Amino acid sequence: MINIAIFASGTGTNFDAILENINAGKIDAKLVLLVCDKPNALVVDKAHKANIDTFAFNPKDYADKKAYDSAILKQCEQHHVDLIILAGYMRIVSSILLQAYPNRIINIHPSLLPAFKGKDAIKQAYDYGVKIMGVSIHYVNEDLDGGAIIAQQAFNNEGMSLDEAEQHIHNIEHQLYPKKIQKLIKEGI
Repeated sequence: MINIAIFASGTGTNFDAILENINAGKIDAKLVLLVCDKPNALVVDKAHKANIDTFAFNPKDYADKKAYDSAILKQCEQHHVDLIILAGYMRIVSSILLQAYPNRIINIHPSLLPAFKGKDAIKQAYDYGVKIMGVSIHYVNEDLDGGAIIAQQAFNNEGMSLDEAEQHIHNIEHQLYPKKIQKLIKEGI
C-alpha cells in the first residue's frame, strides 16, 4: 500500500471523494498528509476530523516560494509520501517538489486541456461559448496545467447554465479522479 498526500486550498470536495474511496477499499493507498496553503480552509477541518496529519501554512510566513516548498517537501518525506495528489491546490508546484517526485504528482483540472488553463477555467470555457466541456487529469510539470494528460472526460454543455456546468464538472471529478488514482497505483505509478 502506498502513502499519498493531498494538496488542497479550499472546501475539499475532491479530498472527500478520494478519502471516501480509500475508506471503501476502492483506492489501495493510505492518506497520510493534507497540505493546505490556507490554514482556515474547510478542508483542514475535514482532515482533522478524519485524523489525517495536516500541514497548513500561510505562504506569507515564509521568505519565498522556495522556503515553503522546502517545508512541504520535508513534511512529505517525514510522512513517506509516494504520490502527491493536487485537488484544488491553487499554487504552482516548484522544481523542489517536481524533482523529488518525478511523475508522482498529479492534478485535476476543470477543462479539456490544453484549452483554458489556470484559474477560473470553467468560467473561461463557458464565456468563450464552447459546446463541449470537461475534466482533465494530468501529471504536473513546470508548465501551468501543461503535464502529460492521464485522462479526460467530456460532456455536451449546450443549454446548461454556468452553475449547472460547474456542478456537472464537479460530479465528473468526484467519479473520475478516484478511479484514475487507483489505476495509477495498480500500474505502479
